[in-house]
Parts: sequence; structure tokens; C-alpha cells
Amino acid sequence: MNSQHAAHWAPGGRAHVPALLGQEWDLLVVGGGITGAGILLEAARRGLRALLVEQRDFAWGTSSRSSKLVHGGLRYLKQGQFALTRESVHERDALLRDAPGLVEPQSFAFGDYVGRKPGRRAFLLGLAIYDRMAGQRARHYFSAPEFMQMAPRIRSEGLQGGICYQDAKTDDARLVLRVLQEAQAHGAVALNYCAVQTLLREGAGAPHQGRVRGAQVRCAVSGAAHEVRARLVVNATGAWADRLHGRPAARLRPLRGSHLVLPAWRLPLAQAISLMHPHDGRPVFAFPWEGVSIVGTTDVDHGADLQQEAAITQEETDYLMAALHDQFPTLGLGEADVLATYAGVRPVIDTGKADPSKEARDHVLWQQEGLLTVTGGKLTTFRAIALDVLRHAASQLPAWRADLGQRPIFAAAPLPARTAHKLPPAQAARLCGRYGDKATQLIACAQEGELEIIPGTETLWAQLRWAARHEAVQRLEDLMLRRSRLGLQLAQGGAAVLPRIRAICQAELQWDEQRWAAEEAAYLALCRANYSLPKARA
Repeated sequence: MNSQHAAHWAPGGRAHVPALLGQEWDLLVVGGGITGAGILLEAARRGLRALLVEQRDFAWGTSSRSSKLVHGGLRYLKQGQFALTRESVHERDALLRDAPGLVEPQSFAFGDYVGRKPGRRAFLLGLAIYDRMAGQRARHYFSAPEFMQMAPRIRSEGLQGGICYQDAKTDDARLVLRVLQEAQAHGAVALNYCAVQTLLREGAGAPHQGRVRGAQVRCAVSGAAHEVRARLVVNATGAWADRLHGRPAARLRPLRGSHLVLPAWRLPLAQAISLMHPHDGRPVFAFPWEGVSIVGTTDVDHGADLQQEAAITQEETDYLMAALHDQFPTLGLGEADVLATYAGVRPVIDTGKADPSKEARDHVLWQQEGLLTVTGGKLTTFRAIALDVLRHAASQLPAWRADLGQRPIFAAAPLPARTAHKLPPAQAARLCGRYGDKATQLIACAQEGELEIIPGTETLWAQLRWAARHEAVQRLEDLMLRRSRLGLQLAQGGAAVLPRIRAICQAELQWDEQRWAAEEAAYLALCRANYSLPKARA
């Protein structure tokens, strides 16, 4: 990571922020989710002076609350979206190749039940197209006895056989952090808790006229306001895009996707289970992730204030529990088994479809007097979206010339030397995927006992120390919900492990006793309000 520009990520490093914001930039990217991070990386590696600002924390919005799947969009084939599926398959395979240990293969199993749609023939036809796009062939259909061995706890009544296929999964928030780390290695700057208040324009006869030449940014940590000058401003705020550009050229339809998180011992899964919901036929899945099992997702219109965190409703909870009861009738699952919940808002373009699930997931771009807005799209295709943005940006940056062909998503990072640690190879690969060439330094900074796994997760205690020291943690929720995912993986947001986390991280964060107590109280209140079942919020 570029040491000059990365110093602001360390505790106390916010003193560098005024000097950074006072520089002239080629590109100002607004929005710290996966789309903004991808744009920052692709711009910086092609020589642009690029700055990213995010009003909350990196990945605070949709990019830490996704379904965690890196997939080719098999269901989009049914809607005739062949180009989107082809692009998604290509990008999925690139991420599997370039980000091992962070993006991992995930097998999916789909039971072929009597009367269930889509039928065997239609599903296998879709998979044949899927395979052709990926340049591979595999056996997909298995008899009922074979399938029950692959997914032994599913409903057997009416089962004729089953279909298996491959996609991938990731830790979405850590993917954003890895992209930002890579961007900073190329000289970019990324600042969280810096909100754009107004756009700066030149030649303006009125506040909303004239060409955009930057933005007024307020730092939430210091409270200070700064004028940031840039040749081009990119609005990559996703579902929040309309708030910045003010004059939409496309209408957004925010859709909420909610999820349940259960202990792996209560919902043990050897592979992901894909099913069609018994009530409306929508696709629902359950899959193993980071030591827990995730169940999702809903797809409903989100009419609440986007400045407030989304949360699952009782209706969505009942919907997902009904899917579990139908597919896993012998497990006797109930709400008492739920460790945590989470909900994200997808930035989908409204085409007027009655069923939210049938809205397209393509991204769209439009330009307005020096402001380039991008929204829509999927986690999987962030690189393709970033390159599309730069193709549009080229006309606004006439002195800039660059090859916009695809490059490896991440620079190759060697595994930490075996002599330097006692970690199993799989754990070393996991760290390498999440931290790249910083993995060796992370291991070296671990103190006694910190290379052990936190029970119930796949996270090392040392990852918390590293995050507190090097990853721009400004709030306890940043550490628990995005730098690590402990708030989703452990009961009550990980309240039971907070004393040890305090012992590891308080000095690293330079927080006094009063600050830590306030942060802990705010974090636990957030968990009750937004990451728990609705009945627990009273």
C-alpha cells in the first residue's frame, strides 16, 4: 500500500485528511461500495489521480449486505438476459482465478420434485448454456438416492432426483477492502466518513447549473468541511444515486433483500441448497458461509428512508422460515435458531415490472455536465462496470489515454512462508486472499494466542488487531460488521467476545475508556435494531 497515501487509514491518521482533500484530482469517486472501489482501482492503475469518499464506512451499504454469492446469474437466462449472464460468468471465473482464498467455489444442489418448476428439462437446458458460456462441461443430474447422499436433510417426499451446478461465494465486505487496498497500492486515496454535501460547479448562474468541478465534503470525524477539486466526479452511490445528481435520467427502484443467519450445527450443509419458494416460486437458497449458514433472499420494494439502515421485517422472516420448513422438514427449525439477520438495498432500475424479482440487474450510466453517474449492476461484475465507467470518462479527460482492456483483478500475492507461522495451508490461503501481500505482516503482528480461530467463525483474533491498526476503523461497528463479520456470526452481535476484543483493539484504536463504552453501547443497540429478528427489537 502506498505509504504516503495510506497513513490516513491508521488511528490518528485523519490529520492527513485536509492536505489530501486540498489536492487537485483527476477523478473524485463518490461511494465506497464495490462499484466505487472497482472504479478507484481501475482508474489508479491506469495513471489517474483518483480519490474516493464515502459518507459512512466502506461497504456500509449494499456491499456488506449482499447474498455473498459471486454467480453467473443462472436465473437471468430465464429472462432472456444472455449478455448479462455471459458477462457474469466471465467475471465469476476471473475472480475465482485472481482471488483464491477470498472468492471460493460453491456447489449448488436443486431438488427435482414432482410438479416443481422449473422442470428438469428447462433447468438442464439453462445449465447447458451456462456451461457453454464458461467453457466447461459437467454432469448435472443425479438420481434421487444419489442426490439424497449429497443433500441428506432435504425433503424426500416427491423427490425424483436432483441437479447440481457450480458457482462461487465471497466475503463481500472483505472483497471491497481488498479492492481498496489494491487501489491504494497504485497511489489512490480512499476516505470513509467523508460525506459530499454539495457539488461544486463553475460558470453557474444558479446553484444547480454549470459544469461540475468537484464537491464540498464534510469529514464526520473532525466536523470540518473541505472543497475538493476534480476534473470529473463519478457518482457511484448505488441506491443513493438520486440524492447526489438531483435530476435523475433513470428511475431507481430500491429493492430490499433480507437474510437469516443460522448456526452451522442447526442447519448443516455440505453444499448450497437452491429451491423455489413454495408460496410464490421465487428462488431461495441456503448455503454454508464463514462457519454459519445463510438463508436468503427476499426481493421486496424498500420504501423506507435510505439514510436509515435497512432491517428485515416479520413478513420477510416468515417467508424465509416457510422456505426452510418446506425444504428441511426434519430439522425442526424455528426463530430461536437464528443468530442474526441482515438486509441490504439493491439499486435496481425501474422498468415498471409488477414483480420486483423480474427487474433487470444491468448497470446504467449517464452524464450531466461533468458528473458521471453509474448505478445498478451486481457484485460479480464490478470490474466490468468500472471499465465501462472509464470508457465514458475518457471523453471528459481529453489528455488521458489508457488501455482499457481487462487486467488481472488483483496482483499475485505469495502465500506467507510456512516457517513464519503454524497456520494450516487453507487458513494461510484465506488470509492471502483477504489481505494480499499484507498477509505476512498481519501474521507477524499477532501476539500470543491471536493466530487461533474465534469459536463459531473462521476469523483469527489477529485479524482484529490488524484491522484496528491499519484499516480505517472509526466505529466499533466497522470492526464487528465489516472488517470482521463477527456481528453476523455470533449470537447477540458477538457480545460475549467483546471483552477480549477490547483487550486486543482498544489501545490500537487509541480510544479511552469512555469512548470504548460509548462505542460498545451504540454497536449493541445497532445489532438489536437492525441485525436481529423483529421480535427482538421491542
